[in-house]
Amino acid sequence: MAEKDLSRYYHIIKKPLVTEKSTVLQDEQNKFCFQVHRDANKVEIREAVERIFKVKVVAVNTMRRKGKHRRIGAGVGMTSEWKRAIVTLREGDNIEIV
Repeated sequence: MAEKDLSRYYHIIKKPLVTEKSTVLQDEQNKFCFQVHRDANKVEIREAVERIFKVKVVAVNTMRRKGKHRRIGAGVGMTSEWKRAIVTLREGDNIEIV
């Protein structure tokens, strides 16, 4: 598959989330967490993960994370909203996240 074909999938999957909770999910339940594009749906996320990592996805769960109010000096702003996807892989499949 050409690099040009994969570029749209890399637009959907922004980065893996490496936290204590996501590490436990990886080890115990074969689930992997990613930050994804806010407008991506579950079907697009499933296809992107399967094409990029060459694994079989069993389920995709998504959640939208609201931005938080932050104060910097006298100014008040907001952090950006983002979307998280928890992807369950088929038994035996694995993704190496370094």
